[in-house]
Amino acid sequence: MIRPLRREDRESLRQVLIETGVFTGEEVGIALELIDIVLEKPDQKDYIIHVYDDGGEALGYYCIGPTPATQGTFDLYWIATKPAAQGKGIGGALDDHAINLVRSSGGRLVIAETSSQTKYEKTRKFYITRGYTELARIRDYYRMGDDLVVYGKYTT
Repeated sequence: MIRPLRREDRESLRQVLIETGVFTGEEVGIALELIDIVLEKPDQKDYIIHVYDDGGEALGYYCIGPTPATQGTFDLYWIATKPAAQGKGIGGALDDHAINLVRSSGGRLVIAETSSQTKYEKTRKFYITRGYTELARIRDYYRMGDDLVVYGKYTT
């Protein structure tokens, strides 16, 4: 079941982010900041978080939001699945849910950014498999030898 974020999900999602083994401590902190914003300010419109719940256990989540100063473009800030649950369609279900949410909100384009590091190879393959197209690559963006890879998916 995919449902909106609840306060009791915070620790489980922190563990999901850590267990993936791809996010740095700083990145986990940023993800938790967005989770906290959604929990503390439920009326804000910048970030939307939904959780994949399997019998009370949060196995994954996504965080998406409208891109400022655009019409119909959304940023997919985070999508993560617990490693023990990967390969079972959870990431795809979360992506489908996010795309449907964007479409129902009048959105037309979802942008996802990731790293060119080897540890993100599964992430890049996930985006391609899910119908995203590599739109841009900025060399040495994060640090020397670590490019920013930008993917996009149109909802129509």
